[in-house]
Amino acid sequence: MAKIDLIDNSWCNLVFEGKNQAYGAYQLRQDTGKRNLKALITMFVAFAIIAAIVIAKVSIENYIASQNAAIEADVELQSLAEKKEAKVEREEEPEVEKIEIERVKSSVAFTVPEIKKDEEVKEEQEIKSQDELQETNTAIGAFNVEGNDETAGEVLKAKEVIAEPEPPKVEESKVFDVVEEMPQFPGGPSALFEYLSKNIKYPVVAEENGVQGRVIVTFVVERDGSITDVKVVKSVDPSLDKEAARVVKSMPHWIPGKQNGSAVRVKYTVPVTFKLQ
Repeated sequence: MAKIDLIDNSWCNLVFEGKNQAYGAYQLRQDTGKRNLKALITMFVAFAIIAAIVIAKVSIENYIASQNAAIEADVELQSLAEKKEAKVEREEEPEVEKIEIERVKSSVAFTVPEIKKDEEVKEEQEIKSQDELQETNTAIGAFNVEGNDETAGEVLKAKEVIAEPEPPKVEESKVFDVVEEMPQFPGGPSALFEYLSKNIKYPVVAEENGVQGRVIVTFVVERDGSITDVKVVKSVDPSLDKEAARVVKSMPHWIPGKQNGSAVRVKYTVPVTFKLQ
C-alpha cells in the first residue's frame, strides 16, 4: 500500500490531467494540503493546551493537598501539646498519708500468781503489794509500757489472733473412690455409652463361637482427665476382655473429679456389653 501524504498535492494533477482544470473542483483539491496542515496544527495546539491545563490542575491540587496536610499536622501537634499541658496541670501532688500516733498510757504488767522457787522468780515477775500499787499512779495492764499520754492515753490490751484453719491438703498420688464432684465423660453418661457402642469391634473369634456378655472395666481418671490403670475386674472371654480394655484406653480426656475444689485422681468403673445381633 502506497504511503499517503496529506499535504502533497501532486495527486491532484494526476487526477485532473487532461481535464478541465478551470473547474472549481480542481481549485478546491489544490487547497486540500493547506487545509490538512492547518487542521493538524490546530489539533496539536488544542492537545497541548488541554495537556497544560490538566498538568496545571493536578499540580495545583497536589499543592493544596500538601498545604492542608501540613495545616492538619500543625493542628494535631498543637492539640496534643495542649492536652499534655492540661494533663500536667491536672496532676496534683500526692497526698501525704497522715500517721496518727496512738496515745498510750504507762502500765505495769499484771503478774499471774504462780508457785515457784525463790531463785526461779525474776524481779519483774514479783507480785506487787497493795501498798506499792496504791503509791504508784501507773495502771495495771498486760505489758510493761512506757506511755506518751498519761491523761488521755489508753492501756494497751493483748490482741488475740485466731488463726484460720488451713484447707486440708490433698495427696497427689491418692486415688479416691468417691469425691465431691465425680469425673464425667464429655457429654455425660449417654455420650459415654454411645461412644462405646460405636467404637467396639466385635472379635471375630468370639462372634464365630457365639460368645457374648458384659465385661466390667475399672480405670483411673487422672487430674488432667486422662485415662490410666485400665483393668478388667469381671472377665467374659479373653478376646472380649482385650477389646473392652482397648476401647476404654482410647476414650478422650474426661472432666476430672474434684475434692475440696482441687482436681484429684478418681477410680471409675464402666460396664462394656457385647451382644450378638
